Amino acid sequence: MFADETGQGLRPPRGRSWSRRGHRPRVRVHGGDHGGRVSVAGMVCYRPGERPRLIYRLHHYRRRKGERAAFTLGGYKSLLQAAHRQLPGGKIVLVWDNLNIHHSAAMRTFINAHADWLQVFYLPAPPLTSTPPRGCGHCSSAPWPTSWLPTWTTSPP
Repeated sequence: MFADETGQGLRPPRGRSWSRRGHRPRVRVHGGDHGGRVSVAGMVCYRPGERPRLIYRLHHYRRRKGERAAFTLGGYKSLLQAAHRQLPGGKIVLVWDNLNIHHSAAMRTFINAHADWLQVFYLPAPPLTSTPPRGCGHCSSAPWPTSWLPTWTTSPP
């Protein structure tokens, strides 16, 4: 499984329209929740001989006082446990990025407690000079550093 997170703001896009100079049009933009945010954590699951599956969870942040803006440790635990329930009869091999909550002590305790069905690999962190060259004439032919990309010496279990 490969797991990742993303977020999307719920504020509607700004509406624009063509009009004559000096006559600014009014464009209605509908949107229910002004200023909220939706975070999505998902896993793409592969098993040889079967179709890939997508397992995901949503977290709706409404900008209320004391409310968490992103997924919590409990959200990630429930996502992993749901994947274990939906994919019976096998060990889950998870490839994760370097988000700080993935490396927390509480998450490591959870992973160690479920070592019979959960194994986690972390992607290596890119170097500090990983900014790609800009497409500005003489810079565009500069090679993109790929030395930090993961290389599998053995096939993942």
